[in-house]
Amino acid sequence: MPYSTPLTHQTSTTSQRLANIDRARHAVMLEHSQAPVHEVAPWIERSWRRCVSLGLQMQDPVNFNAVSGQLTQHTLEVNRQLVRSAKPILESLARAIINTRYFAILTNAQGIVVDASGAIDHADPRAHLITRIGTDLSEPSIGTTAIGTALTELQPVWLHRGEHFFEATSSYSCAGAPLFGPNGACVGMLDVTGVDVQERPELKHLVKQSACKIENALVMAQPHSLLLRLNWPGNTLGTDADGILCLDTDGWISGANRVARQMVPGLNDSGLAAVHVTDVFGLPMGHLFDTSKQPNRVLELPLWSGLRLHAQALARTDEARVFKTIQGNAPTVPLRDVEASMIRKAVDDARGNVGQAAKALGISRATLYRKLGHKTTT
Repeated sequence: MPYSTPLTHQTSTTSQRLANIDRARHAVMLEHSQAPVHEVAPWIERSWRRCVSLGLQMQDPVNFNAVSGQLTQHTLEVNRQLVRSAKPILESLARAIINTRYFAILTNAQGIVVDASGAIDHADPRAHLITRIGTDLSEPSIGTTAIGTALTELQPVWLHRGEHFFEATSSYSCAGAPLFGPNGACVGMLDVTGVDVQERPELKHLVKQSACKIENALVMAQPHSLLLRLNWPGNTLGTDADGILCLDTDGWISGANRVARQMVPGLNDSGLAAVHVTDVFGLPMGHLFDTSKQPNRVLELPLWSGLRLHAQALARTDEARVFKTIQGNAPTVPLRDVEASMIRKAVDDARGNVGQAAKALGISRATLYRKLGHKTTT
């Protein structure tokens, strides 16, 4: 009976996958076949065809152009709350992926970079150029990537090497998820990218989960007097899986996360235009505000459809305490300290051999020397 090691099987599977991708690329981009291809996900094929319709060719150079300084400044001003709300989640995400050579990118709804975090090798232009604030990473600009595709398809995506449109971007592997704001509109996207890295499709789940945290933070940053956390009976309230609604003093809904819009009929269709809390729940507004005086109380909240939700009503003064409980008490370690610890361990494991340590970390010897120099001078 033939025997193959897990590594041999993985190499064989990877080679077959890349060969399938290459066949699909040839059919769509060179033969211009209109027949559906089955070797890649449907949304990748749709993105390829959109790029072809724009007149793009896979051999074209990719310049990773930045928008003008004035437009960059305007973009940062308009997306200030997005950057502020996403910052702690980006840092946590960077800690989770630091040992994989992936890094995180945040863009606005047009695909312009507004923030980046993680172990970015700025000596490598493939990493440096796509993490510059103001770089245009939209689909018309750089073709099929997790960024442009997630913003167009409005769903989490995963792309590996040749699934990108241009040959010049085939060194990337990336996962992306769109971000929806308190009014239900797409406000940007979260991306995790690696250069010449092992394929890790599980990162799509991590990015999707992190995107949910950012959306919740955006909703909670809305001006409001009362916050409702919602979930179905049998599920624990007080997690990132909760629906979140913000109410002003008169009971008008000023913001909702994506989960709440999926739970509560009427929110998705209206886009939150002039929706009063009594229009969606069969309970007097005053009762909700009264319940907020008992922040640990779980309320049974009837929908007009006949379904029932469990809810927790929180006044602004109680939100910080509840949010802290949700986040847990795990200590946060600065990313620089995490990276420095990994470098020290790699050098120790290599018994001082910098070249071997650099190889184990997946970075160049020059980059490791630079990081060692930076670490010893700080």
